Amino acid sequence: MMVKIRVNGFGHIGCLVTRAAFNSDKVDIVTISDPFIDLKHMVYMFQYDSTHGKFKGTVKAENGKLVLNGKSISIFQERVLPTSNGVMLVLSMLWSPPVSSLPRRRLGLT
Repeated sequence: MMVKIRVNGFGHIGCLVTRAAFNSDKVDIVTISDPFIDLKHMVYMFQYDSTHGKFKGTVKAENGKLVLNGKSISIFQERVLPTSNGVMLVLSMLWSPPVSSLPRRRLGLT
């Protein structure tokens, strides 16, 4: 059974997870969502990974989707998406800001 996954965040880790999933016959990336990275940059990042080298296949943007060797992946620019399209697992790699950046002394924690 294929596990359908949505990737939140397409930075280095999200790109790596997508690459690993693409090489697996047990995982299917259904959607990728990143509010900070546009589709054109996703294509470039996936094709020319600074750590893992050039992707040995075709990578392109087509009709607002990321296409890897003919397989289309829906792209969204939202931070949080409701689970849909039969997604079984959501992997979130988006950075969250710290709760407070005030010194501990000002918060009364010392």
